[in-house]
Amino acid sequence: MHRWSKLFIPTLREAPSDAEVASHKFLLRAGYVRQLGAGIYSYLFLGQRSIQKITAIVREEMDRIGQEFLLPALLPADLWQQSGRWTTMGQNMFRLQDRKGADLCLGMTHEEVMTDIARKELRSYKQLPQIWYQIQTKFRDEPRPKAGLLRVRQFLMKDSYSFDIDQDGLDRSYNLHDAAYCAIFTRCGLEFVAVEADSGAMGGSQSQEFMVYTEAGEDLIASNVETGYAANIEKATSRLAPIDDLQPTGDGQPELVHTPGVAAIADVAAFFGILPAQDIKCVAYMAEVRDAAGKSAWKPVAAFLRGDHSVNETKLLGTVQGVELRTMNGDELAQWLQGPAGYLGPVGLAAAKTITDAGLLVVVDSALEGRRNLVCGANKLDYHFRNVCPGRDFDWTALADIRNANEGEDAPNAPEGVAAPLRIGKAVEIGHIFKLGYRYAEALGARVLDQNGKEKMPIMGCYGIGIERILTAAIEQSATRGTDPNGPWLPRSIAPFEVVVTITNVRDEALLAAGEHLANQLEAAGFDVLLDDRDERAGVKFKDADLVGIPLRINVGKKVADGFVEVVDRATGTTQDVALDAVAAHVSAL
Repeated sequence: MHRWSKLFIPTLREAPSDAEVASHKFLLRAGYVRQLGAGIYSYLFLGQRSIQKITAIVREEMDRIGQEFLLPALLPADLWQQSGRWTTMGQNMFRLQDRKGADLCLGMTHEEVMTDIARKELRSYKQLPQIWYQIQTKFRDEPRPKAGLLRVRQFLMKDSYSFDIDQDGLDRSYNLHDAAYCAIFTRCGLEFVAVEADSGAMGGSQSQEFMVYTEAGEDLIASNVETGYAANIEKATSRLAPIDDLQPTGDGQPELVHTPGVAAIADVAAFFGILPAQDIKCVAYMAEVRDAAGKSAWKPVAAFLRGDHSVNETKLLGTVQGVELRTMNGDELAQWLQGPAGYLGPVGLAAAKTITDAGLLVVVDSALEGRRNLVCGANKLDYHFRNVCPGRDFDWTALADIRNANEGEDAPNAPEGVAAPLRIGKAVEIGHIFKLGYRYAEALGARVLDQNGKEKMPIMGCYGIGIERILTAAIEQSATRGTDPNGPWLPRSIAPFEVVVTITNVRDEALLAAGEHLANQLEAAGFDVLLDDRDERAGVKFKDADLVGIPLRINVGKKVADGFVEVVDRATGTTQDVALDAVAAHVSAL
């Protein structure tokens, strides 16, 4: 049994001024963590107990489908150079050199290391499938650490990797992880949603994020409960309502119109008496692209979309096969579009034929396909065109979905004619699964012999869970529910203790004896118990017990004389008098 009087639990009455989100305030005030540096935290006794409980749940579910490894955190550069990510990871990677001048990095993920093991050890299809996982510290040079454990530079991750002989095998490994993740997050007491996601730096053909809705989140999720649609905003699509096209003027060909001082979309719409959806917006970028050798170059990109839509830069980056975007400056606008900001348009531009060609990449959002008689900039100060028809009056390098889905637009999987408006909300990512494909096997030369004795690349998947993010998401979820005015509480499965037995007056020998007997009884029944035997006022103890987030508090006070104690359920906010000899059964029922 743990006695509070013997433990180090440094609670704070007030959260530090730089703690903004609920989880950061709670973790500091409750004595779970202390900050060592920007994005670097020490886990104290209570924090470590919760982390260990989360880790145990993750390990138990992962052991059902895979085998646990432990890989180095200090990694040689050559593996990353072979995969091409030594360059593409940029400043997010912590890099260093040893005394001999060899380049090393601190691991932020371990695809390369796992693939290296596979290429050296796996020889035959008979050895597949394989699912290998680890629970290991990861490092990322986060440019803006904030929100406590939500954006840090050192964190604990469960990362696993699957190797299969074919796509069907990868599908099975992916689905095994999907089921394991649902079991893990459910056991951790989280209300989560699985969403379609962008694969980002990991690459691959398909990925899915597991998210918890909270205002502390930095990701945006588009979802509709009725249709079951859910996707990260970086990947989300929507079904657009029909828009009436304008009637042509004159001979129906692009007509140059003098529009002095009319640059903003709203002003253009007012000038022509049209809707923003009947205007073509241009957003001009320079995109950094890298070749197979990692050599970097900047290419001009002109993105065109409806005037009421905004560019989804993740989608655009994927379309142009780039790694970074920045806005064009004035000189670049003059060079590539021959016009000033506010008056840019697609008519007359010389678009590159393919994404890999030199020249201006003209990317048109798919919502403009088939539209007629639109208004757009003329690449000339104080002038616009009207009667512009995509495909007739200008060509493009790529036609793709490059826009953000908006709240209220219908889910893309809704039946025709059925309203299914999207909800856009903030969320925290707690897990992510990827179908990697052959990227790393090809780059590092992993091969096995198939059933016909021919060499074949194994197909891979990778799957991550942020251990600390489970803890923070649980706290944020509790804070969102707002059922307890004294602060968040943790689900029983991941709380540092399940029950705190609070002796209101330890100088009263009868209360002390009853409290110790009750704590021993609960511990014998299999509960994780903390006995508050401190010589403090009852009110202080109650505040501290609630502050540290333990889901059940049992108050041992004057009612003991009548054979009763108070059981306080943090989840419901209810207090109930329970007979001493029935407490264990009552707690079990709860």
